[in-house]
Amino acid sequence: MEVKQAFDTAPPLPSTPATPWEGWKRGLKDRLSAAILPLVEHVARPYLGGETVDDALCVARRLAQETAASTLGFWDTPDYSGREIADIYLATIARLADGSLDSYVSVKPPALRFDPDLAIELAAAAAASGVRLHCDAHGIEVADRSNAMLQAMLTRFGAGCAGTTLPGRWARSVADADWAVAYGLNVRVVKGQWPDPADPQRDMADGFLEVIDRLAGRARHIAVATHDLALASEAIHRIRAAGTSCELELLFGMPLQPLQRWAASHQVKTRIYVPFGKGFIPNALNVLRQNPGLMWTIARRRLAVG
Repeated sequence: MEVKQAFDTAPPLPSTPATPWEGWKRGLKDRLSAAILPLVEHVARPYLGGETVDDALCVARRLAQETAASTLGFWDTPDYSGREIADIYLATIARLADGSLDSYVSVKPPALRFDPDLAIELAAAAAASGVRLHCDAHGIEVADRSNAMLQAMLTRFGAGCAGTTLPGRWARSVADADWAVAYGLNVRVVKGQWPDPADPQRDMADGFLEVIDRLAGRARHIAVATHDLALASEAIHRIRAAGTSCELELLFGMPLQPLQRWAASHQVKTRIYVPFGKGFIPNALNVLRQNPGLMWTIARRRLAVG
C-alpha cells in the first residue's frame, strides 16, 4: 500500500559525494532530518503497532473486536542482523499459532538478506503453526531476489500459506502475476513507491488495475491494498466479477473509517497492516530527505495537535 511501500528497511549504503557542493547539500539534509526527528516521532506514533510483538498483538486484538483482520509486519533498522530479524519473525509466528486471531506475518526479504536458509526456517515454523507468510515488496532491483527467497519458502509449505506483493507501478508486475498464479500464491496488489526505470512515467492506478485484471479469475486470493477508495472499489468490482476471493487491506494509522464503512456496506473483508518495531522512524526520514515538502506538512500537523 502507498505509505507502507514508501519505507524500505534495507536502504542502499550512502555513496561518496561527487563534489563539495553535493557533500554540503547532503549535510544540510542530514541536519534538517535530525532537527525534524522529534516531530516525525510524535506524528508517526499513531501509525505504529509499538516496538514489540506483544505491542502489535494488542493492536491486532483491538482490531479483531472491530471485526477487522490483520497482518503484523516488523520494520527493522540496519543494525539488525538477518538472524535477529528471523528470530523476531519466529516469535511472531509462535504468538499467532493458537489461531485466536485472523492474522498473518508480513516478511521483508531485504531484512533477511534474502537468505534462503532463514527463509526455509521461517517457512517450516509457519507450516507447523498454521500461520501464513507474505513477502512485502521493495525496490525493483531486488524483486528477483525476493521471488527466489519466496520460492525457497515453498519447499517447506504449501502455496496457500505464502503470498507476494505486486506494485502496479512496475511493468514487470504483469508477468509476475502469471508467476504468482502458477505457484498458487496469495497476492497483495499495491500502487508502489519505487518507479520502474524502464517505464518511470507509468501511471500507478492504471498499472494497479492492469495487474488486477491479470490476476482476476486466476489467482488464489487478492488483497487490494490501497487507501484510494475509487481505485479499491473498481478493483474489487473486477475481482468479484471474475469470481476470485479478495479483501481490502489498509495501513494501521492511516484514515480507515471511510474505507471500512464502504467495505462493510459492500460485504468486503477488511484487513489492517500493523507495522511494529524501531524501523518506522529512520525509514520515514529517508522519505523526508527525498520529499522535503513533507517536512512542512508534518510540522503543520504537529502545531495543529499542540
